[in-house]
Amino acid sequence: MNIDTVTKPHERLAEILTGEMGAVNELIRTRMASEHAPRIPEVTAHLVEAGGKRLRPMLTLAAARLFGYAGDHHVRLAATVEFIHTATLLHDDVVDESAQRRGRPTANLLWDNKSSVLVGDYLFSRSFQLMVETGSLRVLDILANASATIAEGEVLQMTAATDLGTTEAIYLQVVRGKTAALFSAATEVGGVIAGATEEQVKALYNYGDAMGIAFQIADDLLDYQGDSAATGKNVGDDFRERKLTLPVIKAVAQATPDEHAFWERTIGRGRQEEGDLDHALGLMAKYSTLEATRADAFGWANKAKASLEALPDHEIRTLLCDLADYVVSRLN
Repeated sequence: MNIDTVTKPHERLAEILTGEMGAVNELIRTRMASEHAPRIPEVTAHLVEAGGKRLRPMLTLAAARLFGYAGDHHVRLAATVEFIHTATLLHDDVVDESAQRRGRPTANLLWDNKSSVLVGDYLFSRSFQLMVETGSLRVLDILANASATIAEGEVLQMTAATDLGTTEAIYLQVVRGKTAALFSAATEVGGVIAGATEEQVKALYNYGDAMGIAFQIADDLLDYQGDSAATGKNVGDDFRERKLTLPVIKAVAQATPDEHAFWERTIGRGRQEEGDLDHALGLMAKYSTLEATRADAFGWANKAKASLEALPDHEIRTLLCDLADYVVSRLN
């Protein structure tokens, strides 16, 4: 990859961090091995090697590089973050009964639910082994809290997903759990291991939190107006799966009694009929909820960029700023 021809910020970041990402990938391959259970590397490799931008581990490496870190603990932490992320994906696909991820069959479809759950558990265990090796209780505290928050967010999502009483505040709590918690932990531990000040560590946390929220809101919006070839999902998958995401929450909040009955039938009770998706899109258009959701995503991206002002002037900081823009540029 020639850096002069690279335009996307995550690709430029990957170019700058080539050596360190190579070390992370090698560590992942080594630690996902199992002497006694060959199914573990089979399942893990299917997901880890499926592509993906590796945003989360890159954020850890970038935060450490921003403060001139010269050790190798950031590599362990980046691998830790990727293992936690992969474990949650394996569990998510079982919970959501998903058949496809990143355009490929999910692990639970190729193997079975038991394998996906147990391999996810193995990766969580591996992640804790890796973070302990840094010898930092602070790092262990951050990543352990993030792991608990992710699980909590998933349980909250499960109970709130089809409840029409779900508010934007509850949605935000779910998003902070399932997506933003790992983004913020990834950036935060990179700063901690590199010896950043408390103010700078807080800024890194705020950046990851806001960017994670922007990322998830953008994903939820693209489900209703994205390009299926680009997203790997069919338009309206969330509606068909009765997921109460922000565009629908905004429409339900403004619904007339008849409209509320429609949402109760299709999302609350799951009784969907031909033409319901088009009607749902019509209601979102009536109340401009797709436009409002888009504005929210850009607002969180701007918060992410604003938090970077407390960090050193560095090419990495510029790339992190561009990355926040890129996360929502998919909506243009």
